[in-house]
Amino acid sequence: MTATLPAGPTVPSPSFDHLLAMTDGIGTFEHAEFAAPRRDHGYCTDDMARVLTVVLREPSPTPSVRALGRTAMRFLVRSQDVAGRSRNRRDVDGGWRDRYGVEDCWGRSVAAFGMAANRGRDDWMRQMGMASFGHAIEQRSGHFHAMAFAALGAAEVLQADPHHYGARALLEDAVTAIGPPNDDRAWPWPAPRLTYANATVAEALIAAGDALHRPDVVEHGCALLRWLLERETLDGHLSLTPVDGAGPGDVAPQFDQQPIEAAAMADACARAEAVTGDPSWGRGIDLAIGWFLGDNDVGAVMWDAETGGGYDGIHDAGPNLNQGAESTIALISTLQHARNRTSVTG
Repeated sequence: MTATLPAGPTVPSPSFDHLLAMTDGIGTFEHAEFAAPRRDHGYCTDDMARVLTVVLREPSPTPSVRALGRTAMRFLVRSQDVAGRSRNRRDVDGGWRDRYGVEDCWGRSVAAFGMAANRGRDDWMRQMGMASFGHAIEQRSGHFHAMAFAALGAAEVLQADPHHYGARALLEDAVTAIGPPNDDRAWPWPAPRLTYANATVAEALIAAGDALHRPDVVEHGCALLRWLLERETLDGHLSLTPVDGAGPGDVAPQFDQQPIEAAAMADACARAEAVTGDPSWGRGIDLAIGWFLGDNDVGAVMWDAETGGGYDGIHDAGPNLNQGAESTIALISTLQHARNRTSVTG
């Protein structure tokens, strides 16, 4: 099944086939060799939080996709300790490799728990999402990316329960962690370098500002997102921040580029459009979709039409043809936005 964007290109509907093929009774394997799961590399909480997110965004999930969501929720709950911290790495035998902490896996878990609390289709998932969210927000992270991920979950919880004090407090702390606008028009970013999932930082401010009724925070997020979109657009297509990051003096194109950056851009622009009502943000969504379809620095299609898997990145000679979980989830997430756009405009 395909759809056509307003700008013209035909795009596929999001497919969970490869993600399901990468999943067993414990979770979704993190890495793949081409399309085959690398079982020896195990699973990670980061990916399972992303899995639950894309499952919850599906309007009519199949029974197998709903089962995938249940697997992801079980994984995330088991990754959490009684203090609300999370572990990230898990072996194929089910054992955990690392200690509990409040790094990115914590923040992504908070985001997924918050979405489950708000959008879960079953009472048990909504209740478990809210309870696990409540445990998690007893913590705070010293990493502003982790706080940005967590803020997206808090915004979801406030949709389900507008009086949830803990969610509101977390949003306020996330805004503080990211920091206020600075006066450097050439480099307004709240860090010396761009790193990863960059657009999520701007999205978190937009979501927090909307939930807290703070238009100044919404505008800060939109200003950062405008700047990032302009910086990452080259000759009419996305030229993403590479895996090693980028600073003020770096010039595009740079490699390796990761699908997570395109997906984060689509998410953030969709959020900005929903909050502000400004349809011009749709351009960023279309650019992110186009990146996967081959409108990128090397003209490479970034997904496998046979498996439905997303390729792991672009280097200067072409795509990395491995189809890991993060890349496939990024593809699904971005194509979900494509479907939403055609449903609105079609």
